Amino acid sequence: MATRFVCKPPGPRAREWIKRDTRVVGPSYPREFDFVFERGRGMYLWDVDGRRHLDFAAGIAVNNIGHDNPDVVRAVKAQLRKGIHAGFLDMYARLPVEFCETLLEHMPAPLNKGRVFLSNSGTESVEAAYKMVKWTTHAPYVHSFAGAFHGRTMGALSLTNTASKVQKEGFEPFLPARHSPFCNPYRAPCGVSHDCVNGCLHLFERAIKDGQVGAVFMEPVQGEGGYVVPPREFVKGVREACNRHGVYLVSDEVQAGCYRTGRFLSIENFGVRADVACISKAIGGGVPLAATVSIPELQQWHPGAHANTFGGNLLACAAGIAALKFMRRERLGENAKRIGAYMLKRLEKMKNRYEIIGDVRGLGLMIGIELVKDRKTKEPAVDARHAVLCDATGKGLVLLPAGESTIRICPPLIITKKQADTGLDILESCFEDLRGAL
Repeated sequence: MATRFVCKPPGPRAREWIKRDTRVVGPSYPREFDFVFERGRGMYLWDVDGRRHLDFAAGIAVNNIGHDNPDVVRAVKAQLRKGIHAGFLDMYARLPVEFCETLLEHMPAPLNKGRVFLSNSGTESVEAAYKMVKWTTHAPYVHSFAGAFHGRTMGALSLTNTASKVQKEGFEPFLPARHSPFCNPYRAPCGVSHDCVNGCLHLFERAIKDGQVGAVFMEPVQGEGGYVVPPREFVKGVREACNRHGVYLVSDEVQAGCYRTGRFLSIENFGVRADVACISKAIGGGVPLAATVSIPELQQWHPGAHANTFGGNLLACAAGIAALKFMRRERLGENAKRIGAYMLKRLEKMKNRYEIIGDVRGLGLMIGIELVKDRKTKEPAVDARHAVLCDATGKGLVLLPAGESTIRICPPLIITKKQADTGLDILESCFEDLRGAL
């Protein structure tokens, strides 16, 4: 199949920029498409050849408030006139404090009474959480789940446990971490679907009950692992086991946070509290910014135990404040719930029409479509996924992969029903093309 499905060649200007890129940029970036970005506005992207695309990727769930958001642009421009970098590591500054106060207003209890460590990216927010629980508990191990992606720096990479080997291969040895299966209702790693919760919780508790684990790192909705939504009972069971054994629960909200699932933190959908939340991507409105928010007892470490140069950067904090205020004012969580539910209904109808679709799942506007060669064996249809993504890009719709054979849908949260329909119409036409080519 792979030989029959080839992405549409990029335009002439794009081809030139791709050549220049290969001469000077390191090769470790896993580029999915020959798309060369020129500008963005709201729900749309334009490439260097002037082609407009509807964005169902949001820069990997970064542009929740849309591209080139006017509120963020104004805030950054205003701050540029006052100062770009204050050296928050060594001196105080007003803007980082204001950002932390604004962020805590969005947090659920008990984190709304917590404290914030500022950094620049998702993996840094996870590293901070790792060091935080290590400093507090002195436990030799942390725990994460199969399918988890927590970042590519060494602590976060030690927690990462996706099916893809490319992220970890060649970087051994890793920091001490234990792993157990994540309850994926479609794949049921711990037995038949109805027993997935109990089976996975049994293996999880066995991994943490010996007093050697300081914290459990969890994506309440797995991102790079395939946009997997676990049963509510599984997430609640993880929290209860942590309580029984005195283990902290760290919620990795880097991709699922900032109202993407309808709630500010995705873990809120499961009626569970976290001791730490790692937040990045959408929090800066497109500007690099991250925050590790914890209950106060986890931030008793001494000055200098952990710090960074650019955490609390003035431009990033100005952008973050504007982004958070926009999210709340425009009720993006409510829009994510409403449009997400509508899209899931349409996708379920597509699933009934196209055998290649094995599973449709999601919370809010974090939606996964898993493609399989056969619904009984559930063998991943990797080439078919690639074909659909290529076809969609050629037709003006930007999508991204996740997991082995899942299409992820994570548009800006400002999306309208009309824009959702436009994108889904394009996607359905791609499934028609695929069926005709098989």
